[in-house]
Amino acid sequence: MMFKHNFKKVLSATAFAVALVVAPAANVSAATNDASSTQQSATATSQDQQASQDQAASQSSAANQSSATAASASSSTSTSSATSTSMVKKTTKKAKKTTKKSKKKTSKKKAVKKVAKKTTKKRATKKAAEAAAKKAAAVKKAAAKKAAAAKKAAAKKAAAKAAAKKKAAAKKKAAAKKKAAAKKKAAAKKKAAKKSAEKAAKYWIAMRESSGYYTARNGSCYGRYQLLISYLGGDLSKKNQERTADRYVYGRYGSWVNAKRFWLAHNWY
Repeated sequence: MMFKHNFKKVLSATAFAVALVVAPAANVSAATNDASSTQQSATATSQDQQASQDQAASQSSAANQSSATAASASSSTSTSSATSTSMVKKTTKKAKKTTKKSKKKTSKKKAVKKVAKKTTKKRATKKAAEAAAKKAAAVKKAAAKKAAAAKKAAAKKAAAKAAAKKKAAAKKKAAAKKKAAAKKKAAAKKKAAKKSAEKAAKYWIAMRESSGYYTARNGSCYGRYQLLISYLGGDLSKKNQERTADRYVYGRYGSWVNAKRFWLAHNWY
C-alpha cells in the first residue's frame, strides 16, 4: 500500500515537471505572436503617418525590426527549451531518485516488518511454550500434591487400622487374661473348696474313728484314723499317721470325700 502511494506521488511530480516545461514554451509562443502583431500594427501606423517617406527605407526598417524580433524570439525560445529540458531531466532524475529511495525505503520497511513479524511469531511461540511448560508444571504439582494427600490419607487409614487391630488384640489379650485369671481363681476356689471339703471329710472320719485322738487303740487298729498297726510300719508318730492315712484313702477311694461317702454307706472305710 505504501509503494502505491509513493508511486502516485512520483507520477504527480513528473506530471508537474512536464507541465513546467510545456507552460514556458506556450508562453513564449504566445509572447512571440503578440510581439509580431504589435510590430505589424506599429509598422502600419508608421507607414500611414510617414506616407511620404521612402517605401524602400520603410520596408528595410520594418524588415530589420522583424528580423531582430524574430532573432530575439528564437533566442528566447531556445533558452526556454534548454531550461525546460534541463528541468525535465532534473525532475526525472529526482523522480527516479525518489522512486529508488521510496523502493529502498519500502524494501527496508518490508524487511523490518518481516523481522518484526518473525520476532513476534518467535516471541509468541516462546510465550506459548512457557505457558505450556507452566501449565504442565502446575498439573504435575497438582498431581504430586494429590498423590501426597492420597498417600497421607492411606498412611493415616493404615495407622488407624493398625491402632484398631492393636486395640482389639490388647482387648482380646485383656479378656483372655481376665478369663484365665477368673479360671485360675475358680480353679483355686474349687481347689480351696475341695481342700476344705477334703479337710472337713478327713476331720469327720477322724472324729468318728477315734474322736480325734492319735493314741486310740481298738484291737489291731491304732491311732487317729484307726489304721492297722501293720500299715504304720512300727512308726506311731502323728506325722506318719497323717501320711499313712492319706496314702490309704487316696489309694483306695481317691479322696476323703469319697471315703466319707463310703463310710456313711457302710459305717466303716
